[in-house]
Amino acid sequence: MTVKVGEKVSGAHGTGAWVRGDDLDTDRIIPAEFLKCVSFNGLGEYLFYHDRRDAKGEQRDHPLNDPRFKDASIMVSGRNFGCGSSREHAPQSLCRAGFRAVIAESFAEIFFSNCTILGLICVTIERAFLERLGALIEAQPDVEISVDLECGEVRCGELVVPASMPVTARDALMGGYWDPLSDLLKQREAVVKISRTLPYMEW
Repeated sequence: MTVKVGEKVSGAHGTGAWVRGDDLDTDRIIPAEFLKCVSFNGLGEYLFYHDRRDAKGEQRDHPLNDPRFKDASIMVSGRNFGCGSSREHAPQSLCRAGFRAVIAESFAEIFFSNCTILGLICVTIERAFLERLGALIEAQPDVEISVDLECGEVRCGELVVPASMPVTARDALMGGYWDPLSDLLKQREAVVKISRTLPYMEW
């Protein structure tokens, strides 16, 4: 489920899925053969496709194939999540699969930006806390996780840990101006007014 353009995003709540691993790149998140789509609809079906399926299309042992985590809306992973190519399909596939937040040790910069402009929360926590959070998810698949941007915390049961996000991204999400195109269109009159004063613009 995606958030609506202009919606103020202050956090996320739901169950989690622990997808272990560092340097999980965008080609693993959404393989190249699924980039030919005309729209992003249906991309969630192919999230981590080759990690989840073998060459015959049979399911592998993977947390996203585990029925215990089928309703998860918060993904937990490792260091440098979303590295590799800058394909915007990667965060789109996460959103289309129902994820509202990703918690990791760190994120690739462009991937992080591509997530923010979709209203998808990406916060970082320390490795030791990450391991504890993952263990909690596996022990209690129905345990609720809360990502609170205002307090800068991730909460899960009795575990409460500090979570980080760049201030500009946090403010954009909480202020509801995380979608740059929408923000630009709101300023259409000002854009037209300025463009009429430019000698190289023809009207």
